[in-house]
Amino acid sequence: MAGVNQNIQNFYRTAADRDFSRDFLFRVTELNIAGVPPMTEGQLIYAKTANLPGRVIGNVAVPYMGLNINVPGGVTYPGSEGYSITFYLDADSNLRTYFEAASRSLFDDQTSTGGYGTPDEEYYITLAQLDKGLNPISNYKLVGASLRSVNDIGYSIAAGTGQTVEVVATFAYHYYINQPVAQ
Repeated sequence: MAGVNQNIQNFYRTAADRDFSRDFLFRVTELNIAGVPPMTEGQLIYAKTANLPGRVIGNVAVPYMGLNINVPGGVTYPGSEGYSITFYLDADSNLRTYFEAASRSLFDDQTSTGGYGTPDEEYYITLAQLDKGLNPISNYKLVGASLRSVNDIGYSIAAGTGQTVEVVATFAYHYYINQPVAQ
């Protein structure tokens, strides 16, 4: 058996050749949810933080003579019921108003009506992983996206320092598709 060749020099050589992904090379590029027009580039530029979602293949244990044989089962998307994006809040609070309109279109407590049907592939969020030139290297489309919550916004009136505030919107989606970009 050959020895393991994972040493500092090989790590350095590989890192220099392939480099690393950085925590700012990620963007929300499209947001199209039920009840409101798709977000514009001017709104999406305010996206501050988001996560690339995960995907899990479930395990099915098949017992045989006291031993479990593990076979792959169905897929789940952890956190798909509560996918949050944090936005800087613009001075006119247009983003908050946008998300409130989406929320009320899903369920309006004034009329007890709304468009709370199952969202289809027409509604989605697209996320892009970027290279250092800000070119997409991979696009993830979260299919069936709909708003779940608009978080409260904290203001610090007495001790405020002029710090920017943010608004967090939480969505649900059914699944995602990885759409690699041709290099």
